[in-house]
Amino acid sequence: MADSALKVWRDRDGKLLRLRLSRPKANIVDAEMIAALSKALAEGSSDPHVKAVLIDHEGPHFSFGASVAEHMPDQCAAMLKGLHALVIAMVEYPVPILVSVRGQCLGGGLEVAMAGHMMFVTPDAKLGQPEIVLGVFAPAASCLLTERVPQVVAEDLLYSGRSVTGEEAVRLGLANAVADEPEAAALAWFDAGAAKHSASSLRFAVKAARLGFNERVKAKIAAVEDLYLNGLMATHDAVEGLNAFVEKRAALWEDR
Repeated sequence: MADSALKVWRDRDGKLLRLRLSRPKANIVDAEMIAALSKALAEGSSDPHVKAVLIDHEGPHFSFGASVAEHMPDQCAAMLKGLHALVIAMVEYPVPILVSVRGQCLGGGLEVAMAGHMMFVTPDAKLGQPEIVLGVFAPAASCLLTERVPQVVAEDLLYSGRSVTGEEAVRLGLANAVADEPEAAALAWFDAGAAKHSASSLRFAVKAARLGFNERVKAKIAAVEDLYLNGLMATHDAVEGLNAFVEKRAALWEDR
């Protein structure tokens, strides 16, 4: 099955659900992409024979991030609700979600990638949360980064907006493995492990491994969503930063 945002098919005798972001080169994580991912994952979770999911992408880049237009005050509440529902569904997914990343994986794109269970990246991939550059912060990443890497590393990335290479991401613990062909590496991991296991037992193993983790992420996401919508978006600079990006000009910060 395919739609304008996502290609969906089964691999490995139906045991592996394949999802491919299919709007290169940016693969923007907008409402359409979020809905397509949410639908495909929901349908796959009900199949007891599925042992893993692999998310990859067409084009040179995994994703440039979320739609900036959908971050504007009149749309951001709906956008965050949809994105955060997707992130929670991925965090709570009953089988491992593998993510293959090439090129840029930024903002909302990295939030989606981090919501998966394992990430395979090229050495020169660029991963980052540049939201602070636009005068906002990354809600889901504020919850997910601190679960994947040390607090000091998470704060560096969230406050600076800088990107790290795939090699650095693996050293930091942000990604699992670096490979010139990350899709092939993810498939090799599946073939050597999950493919050979009982699908039923694997689901119990995933649930056991994520006890506590899921609950923490859900609670944090609810809190940061409220902070974003009722705190940040009431400030001058958040709206100014987004408008400046859309209008392709320098932001005029008033520090309020």
